[in-house]
Amino acid sequence: MSKTLRIGVVAEGVTDYELLHSIITAMLPNQSFVLTLLQPEQSIAFIGAGAAGSTGGGWRGVYHWTLLLLDRVGRLGNDTALFGAHELFIMHLDADVAAEDPTNDRNSPIPALAGILPCEEPCPPPSATTNRLRNVMLDWLGETALPQQAVLCTPSKSTEAWVVPICCPDDKEAAKSNWECRPKPENRLGQTPKKKRFSKRQDDYRGRRVMIAAGWAVIVARLSEAKRFNDEFCAAVAALPE
Repeated sequence: MSKTLRIGVVAEGVTDYELLHSIITAMLPNQSFVLTLLQPEQSIAFIGAGAAGSTGGGWRGVYHWTLLLLDRVGRLGNDTALFGAHELFIMHLDADVAAEDPTNDRNSPIPALAGILPCEEPCPPPSATTNRLRNVMLDWLGETALPQQAVLCTPSKSTEAWVVPICCPDDKEAAKSNWECRPKPENRLGQTPKKKRFSKRQDDYRGRRVMIAAGWAVIVARLSEAKRFNDEFCAAVAALPE
């Protein structure tokens, strides 16, 4: 495909967007693309401030975005405006969302998710939980199977499970065989030597785009959910019309 590939992404946050941009650069080394963040809602003026728009950020923002989708068109596959503006669509949720119980949240409970979340399973294998979470995501999108132009991204337990081994190669925890099952891998960002330390900020992730893209192949070879996303994204691209 020679033309610029337009990709829309719904994600928990802006650092997830930055990671996906780096990964797609690695997966499409000879293809120009534009990655547009559909959720959280962002304007250029407010990206640095972390504004998330009317639907909010995090996994709840993703959920509320899907509610608007269903109200507007009934299901993802019916969204001609979305697929008219983008050749591909990515929806991201970290697998730790499967442990959430939104019905017990005193600040903002979501009764509609009773019996749906939590859906976490013992890990390993990571897929026991991510498979269940992906079914939840499909339901939120009003689908029983994904449209051909759509891809799910479900890192276990969070996107930092992919970031830490690349950006913190000396981290001993990230080198362990059960790394994908380790809760809160993002906490390892603060355990690196001070000169190499960085935080979960958009600027920090954007500044490591080249590093992350260069390390993606190693992560795909090692981590099951990275391989699944890599394989499914590349298959979706290959299925696009010339």
